[in-house]
Amino acid sequence: MIEAHATSRYVRTSAQKAGLVLALIRGKDVNQALATLRFTRKSIADDIAKVLRSAIANAQNKDGFSGDVDRLFVSACYANQGPAQKRVRPAPMGRAFRVLKRTAHLTVRVSERPEKIVAIAADSTGKAGGGPKRPRRALPKKTGTAKRAPARKTAAKK
Repeated sequence: MIEAHATSRYVRTSAQKAGLVLALIRGKDVNQALATLRFTRKSIADDIAKVLRSAIANAQNKDGFSGDVDRLFVSACYANQGPAQKRVRPAPMGRAFRVLKRTAHLTVRVSERPEKIVAIAADSTGKAGGGPKRPRRALPKKTGTAKRAPARKTAAKK
């Protein structure tokens, strides 16, 4: 099983914002992940797509790669916090506020899916599948769980 990764360092975004987009592609096939990033409306998605393409290229150049890119999937992706650039913004009455311009290190790891091996289990009769199954009992449908309004009290006639 081939595994490759790519890292982009000092990307001008916060690790938290990048992590939101990385969570969208974690565990997906690489083609599906690239399509997801293409239509994600976040500016960091372009940088993540670039790192993902680099990880795919790294996997293709490894010895032992099967040559089938469709078997690759995003096994891990994360954003670590990088150094923050500290700037000063003027504030009223001679004061100053500190502004942190954050950076992040983006890492995407791709792996090759193992080929599926189908094993047929046999029971004691020698038949595959374990014999006929009973149909499941239908469960009663749940009715609405909304609470009823309390009954109004009417004034008693005198």
